[in-house]
Amino acid sequence: MISKSALSIGLALVAMCFSSANAQNSIQLTVVLVGGEQIELSLEDLDSLEQVSFSTSTIWTDGVRQFSGVPVSGLLGHLNAEGSLLKLFALNDYSIEMPVAELEAEVPIIATRIDGATISVRERGPYWIVFPFDDSPDYQTESTFARSIWQLQRIVLLE
Repeated sequence: MISKSALSIGLALVAMCFSSANAQNSIQLTVVLVGGEQIELSLEDLDSLEQVSFSTSTIWTDGVRQFSGVPVSGLLGHLNAEGSLLKLFALNDYSIEMPVAELEAEVPIIATRIDGATISVRERGPYWIVFPFDDSPDYQTESTFARSIWQLQRIVLLE
């Protein structure tokens, strides 16, 4: 027979798991357009857009993993966003710039999932800029690695 205290502990652990999952899914991605308008996007908002997936290894993960999410250029097109430069910010305030002219139709993506599962903050999520590194030596450069910002929180478009 299970004691009341063991049952209470078990229920508390289940609640914590659901609470962590909900907190994970509640982190917004902010896009700041030229002119200052801010758009807040949830995981559900990003999921509603055209998705791209590819398998690749990274210098931060073990083995080949499948990444899926929204192409950055697709998100910008959906928002009718204009600008020549993106400034990307992580949860820890790391930032990097990326020229809009260097975006390809489907690369890079804002990965929202690895191997079909949402990405926890601990695993570099919930949003991570990812390139198909194994597809071309052009994606295996210090510049590309630096632009592969994880824990992405904000995208600011500059003129």
